[in-house]
Amino acid sequence: MILVTGGAGFIGANFVLDWLAQGGESVINLDKLTYAGNRESLSSLDGDARHIFVQGDIGDSALVERLLREHQPRAVVNFAAESHVDRSIHGPAEFIETNVLGTFRLLEAVRGYWDGLPDSAKKAFRFLHVSTDEVYGSLAQQDPAFSENNRYEPNSPYSASKAASDHLVRAWHHTYGLPVLTTNCSNNYGPFHFPEKLIPLMIVNALAGKGLPVYGDGMQIRDWLYVKDHCSAIRRVLEAGRLGETYNVGGWNEKPNIEIVKTICSLLDQLRPRADGKSYSQQITYVTDRPGHDRRYAIDARKLERELGWKPAETFETGIRKTVQWYLDNPAWVQRVQSGAYREWVERHYQQGQAKVA
Repeated sequence: MILVTGGAGFIGANFVLDWLAQGGESVINLDKLTYAGNRESLSSLDGDARHIFVQGDIGDSALVERLLREHQPRAVVNFAAESHVDRSIHGPAEFIETNVLGTFRLLEAVRGYWDGLPDSAKKAFRFLHVSTDEVYGSLAQQDPAFSENNRYEPNSPYSASKAASDHLVRAWHHTYGLPVLTTNCSNNYGPFHFPEKLIPLMIVNALAGKGLPVYGDGMQIRDWLYVKDHCSAIRRVLEAGRLGETYNVGGWNEKPNIEIVKTICSLLDQLRPRADGKSYSQQITYVTDRPGHDRRYAIDARKLERELGWKPAETFETGIRKTVQWYLDNPAWVQRVQSGAYREWVERHYQQGQAKVA
């Protein structure tokens, strides 16, 4: 059995679904169910005895200690995090509470559990911490992609809080011997993505006839990773990663944001044409750039391929088509996840600085 934290969020839910579909052992799924945690994403597991869902916080030490004691997992995979940069700018306190203090309390609970295991179970145990490429800061156009040796230079409250959590995980390994692994991934996309991030927001807004808000000039570059490829990478690192090591996980898909948006428009033009026959690209609008917006991220995932034989199965072209089709096929999920509070937040956040239409 394994314990997954944050397993009702976007990446966590995909991991749990994929893990059980691949025949993995049972999962205790601990999730606080904040705005981005969606129990409905796991509805296909209702009645599946291999999936034990517990609503709770990684910062609740008594709860985590009880779950560890009762279920005796052989690994913990930590997805639990506040993860949206824009939200961290407007309200950083929650990011410090969950990503820093929550990770600390989780590590301490796990350390106490691990210390008490028999030698054989202690040797086999793993704590895998899922993090982000944003801890490395921003790249210039000519810079090589982020490797595991890049210095940490976080530029937002979100990335600073994740950098802090990475440092805690490293310290608990070097100080206490806790058998940890860390993965730093590039931008994920795919099914069950909360529609405030770029790709699902563009799909949902396009279909609703709304503007497609693009920050600044739209030339911010990101490396895009299909979420199921990310899940396979985590499985591989958990299986064979070297203790105390960090593995960067990327899709080898560097694309500027405006190209992503235009690709989505083109796919929707094919798969769900507008009633008036015009392209969805006419809905693109440029909005004032966010403070401290990193210009470019890129992941060098060669260590993961060299040491563990992993590489992504999807190209961006195949992954984005699957993603758009999933949102077209699941309008009820999208409708239910969009609470009134979410809609108000998006409208408030993007109403400033709508300058021109593409």
